[in-house]
Amino acid sequence: MGSNTRYSHSSPLLDRASPTARVAKRTWLFDLDNTLHNASAHIFPQIGRSMRDYMCKHLDLDEAQATALRQHYWRRYGATLLGLMRHHAIDPVHFLHHTHQFDDLPSMVVIERGLKAMLKRLPGRKVIFSNAPFQYTQAILAITGIGQCFDAVYSVESIRFKPKPATQGFLHLLRAEGLDPRTCTMVEDTLPNLKTAKRLGMKTVWVNSGTRKPPYADIRVRSVLDLPHRLGQL
Repeated sequence: MGSNTRYSHSSPLLDRASPTARVAKRTWLFDLDNTLHNASAHIFPQIGRSMRDYMCKHLDLDEAQATALRQHYWRRYGATLLGLMRHHAIDPVHFLHHTHQFDDLPSMVVIERGLKAMLKRLPGRKVIFSNAPFQYTQAILAITGIGQCFDAVYSVESIRFKPKPATQGFLHLLRAEGLDPRTCTMVEDTLPNLKTAKRLGMKTVWVNSGTRKPPYADIRVRSVLDLPHRLGQL
């Protein structure tokens, strides 16, 4: 689902031949979970349990077997959903609906103060590119108040259930938005997804608190809030 919304990013900074001016011509592709908010604190553990329970019920597995298979598919394909679709003919809509139910999602969302202000200040076009389902993605954007900072939102349904790191999902988004990958910067916490982005010609930003930086990550930041200070390196 690509939005036709457009925003103006005019600023005196953009009138000079500065890193900010050059980056203003780029499109930022932002992952959502663990990039723009901390999903590991509360949300991912519940999703993991829901996926385990779903697999127990629909694949007739015990909890240990379901957990092992879920982790295997995540490591092999980058998304449990792909393994279930390919090997068990699981309906992706049914699976995503039942594994993304929350009693009180707002209380589970953890964001850094200043996120919305940073996104508004960051020059360039911005697109959400998430493996999460549409309803959940929209709920997170509403809860965090950052939805209006983005020109388009792509959930896993929008890329025809070809989640990252699959190249097909990237290409679908690029075609739909009319983007040249060489003008895009992918901001992401998951390395295999950045590897695909780099192979397509994008600049890449790895959101990670570690110290190493693989060759397919152009820069590493501890937080997306650091992006405005690292524009010169892009």
